[in-house]
Amino acid sequence: MKWLSRMRAALGLNLLPAPLRKTIVAVIGITILLIGVVMVVLPGPAFIVIPIGFAILATEFAWARRAVRRARVMIAKARGRESGKARSMAGVTL
Repeated sequence: MKWLSRMRAALGLNLLPAPLRKTIVAVIGITILLIGVVMVVLPGPAFIVIPIGFAILATEFAWARRAVRRARVMIAKARGRESGKARSMAGVTL
């Protein structure tokens, strides 16, 4: 996660004490996550904003990293099933 340390250095977050850094990341990540949740009912790209909020939270919190990892696994499984269905349907002639 070399990119994470470079990002922290560029933003000056590595100079802050850990509790303050976690608080800042939590406020920003939760704000973006809540904006994404609001976009579920209002017009907007919620399916893009919600993962961004989780990605920001995952830089500091293990629970968010696990959630991102689970989502990636679920997406990979869904893609695998979808491509399998498409292949099986390609052999069917009407």
